[in-house]
Amino acid sequence: MKAMVNMIAMEVYGMNIKEIIDSNFRGNIYIIKDNEVLYESSTGYADLPNEIPNTLETRFASASAGKVFVAVGILQLIEQGKLQFEDTLGKILPIDWGQIDKDVTVRQLLTHTSGVPDYFDETVMEEYEDLWIDYPNYKIRHNNDVFPLFLDKTMMYPKGEKFQYNNSGYILLASIIEKVTGMYFDEYLQKNVFDICNMKSTGYYELDRLPARCAANYIWCEESRSFRTNIFSVDAKGTGAGGAFITVKDIANFWDGLLNGKLLSKEMVRQMLRKQSGDGLDPEEGYYGYGVWIIENKTGIDIPYFQGCDPGVSFISEYNPNNHMISIMVSNYCDNVWKEMRKVREHLYKD
Repeated sequence: MKAMVNMIAMEVYGMNIKEIIDSNFRGNIYIIKDNEVLYESSTGYADLPNEIPNTLETRFASASAGKVFVAVGILQLIEQGKLQFEDTLGKILPIDWGQIDKDVTVRQLLTHTSGVPDYFDETVMEEYEDLWIDYPNYKIRHNNDVFPLFLDKTMMYPKGEKFQYNNSGYILLASIIEKVTGMYFDEYLQKNVFDICNMKSTGYYELDRLPARCAANYIWCEESRSFRTNIFSVDAKGTGAGGAFITVKDIANFWDGLLNGKLLSKEMVRQMLRKQSGDGLDPEEGYYGYGVWIIENKTGIDIPYFQGCDPGVSFISEYNPNNHMISIMVSNYCDNVWKEMRKVREHLYKD
């Protein structure tokens, strides 16, 4: 009887979610509660010219969402005693830092309070693809390939002074993983995060060597009234700042592994998912933990999420600990996943 009641409840949830999601949304949506699938959908084409549809097994680019994996890798090394929160850039990476403060700490990099120059400063640059006008994107295949874009610049503000989202900080964190472990950061994450969480379809792939089931990402061009792919608009391969290819089921497995102590101790997960920086002035953006954003919940437990946006890419996934719901939304047409996520919060978080 209980199983039948649960099944009926799931069907009702699914019908309700379908009614609120924009019918023009292109991509994958996957929502689960207490390990039961409330809603799943795949829309749009992974390959537009050949009309090959997206499926639940399609691998999507996830842009900055990959920062959460890098954060987990760093926290693992801290728990293993191979690294400390207060270790500094100068101590870990003995290179010429120029005008960058070599006393910036690992903690400050994790929480976007380091002040290191951001190679893509979203407060002054609007389009990510503008980075590649003078520096071809096909050169970006490792973290240190990004160093020329910021290493000779000045600090944006004194370390620790404030929160400001910073892509360079996570390039440096990935480089720290490589220095401490002697492995490329994506190889480390494959072994110590993806494999442990049964994320069989997740990885960092080169755009000119993509494996099967990877969706192309499409940008709408007003001048030609047509789509083009983003192959000249993003890094040739993902870095610590982002760029992992994922499936929605793999992200669900990641949350499961993280929340159930497969990756980190319960105490470290608690620290990761609590407010560490930010001012909360934007209630939707909220605060920042370690690799995750935090929405303050004044009537319950705060809600962590991670997100990503690149030309042709939009991604968001969050965990509501108040009703044990995990939501994952990704589009390879950069459709507005944030708008759809707001609908889920409004309609499904009331209990």
